[in-house]
Amino acid sequence: MGRETDFMRGEIAAFISYLQNVKKTSENTALSYRRDLCKFAGFMELRGISAPQQITQKDLEAYVRYLHEQHFAAATVSRNIASIKSLYQYLYQEKRIGENIAEGLKAPKIEKRIPEILSTDEVARLLAQPSGESDKEIRDKAMLELLYATGIRVTELITLSIRDVNLQTGFIICRDSHKERLVPFGENAREALARYLERTRADMLSDKAEETLFVNCQGQPMSRQGFWKLIKYYAKKAGIVADITPHTLRHSFAAHLVENGADLRSVQEMLGHSDISTTQIYAALNHNRIREVYAKAHPRG
Repeated sequence: MGRETDFMRGEIAAFISYLQNVKKTSENTALSYRRDLCKFAGFMELRGISAPQQITQKDLEAYVRYLHEQHFAAATVSRNIASIKSLYQYLYQEKRIGENIAEGLKAPKIEKRIPEILSTDEVARLLAQPSGESDKEIRDKAMLELLYATGIRVTELITLSIRDVNLQTGFIICRDSHKERLVPFGENAREALARYLERTRADMLSDKAEETLFVNCQGQPMSRQGFWKLIKYYAKKAGIVADITPHTLRHSFAAHLVENGADLRSVQEMLGHSDISTTQIYAALNHNRIREVYAKAHPRG
């Protein structure tokens, strides 16, 4: 995380506190800012600088050059620059500095990667893999079905409480640090969940008071790594050659909805995207697919 310096304990600590208490930023986001800014502070201290008021435009440019020289990915450099700009914006609005010299910092262009999307056939093969009667396979089936049915993040999946699931209405409640959203799920997921809840979950628990929906074979809440291994195992078993992750099912959920006519606003709401521009990549994917179909099928394509 970097050294606990006077710089860190002062202006940066005040900024992190502002993010958490005023902006209600998530813990993970605040930690990311803290990491970036602690590294920034360490670099400036090596140049004999101990406070942001002493930093010049040339110092900022030297730090950006340093990040490039260390061969950090463009996305990492951009995130570090965004952290610095956010810090300076805060310091300026709080009148701790007289000029926002970070305003003009330029982030490198990031080439948007097209997310890995499974075909509907690949999804069907993946979801068909846990078909046995063991407690583990019944649980795994419920997890995979629910993940594809809702498009929720893996962290949201493994932190769901039994109180967050309504089998009768076919909705789950997803929560983060300052908001919650309702996400529907269909009949296949409902059946898999009901089977898990009625036949398996109680037997897997080590503590009967545990409220986490999905538990591991020791009866404890499942970890991200545990689920990551699970999905890799079933993908290999299904003969899927793509290097998929839990996020691949989220991308596939969104892409298949858009492909079948869902409007972007509804998809945005289900995914929990704060900005619709994040959701628009799925529309672009659909346009690309239509173009490919046209090129293959049209006599003058």
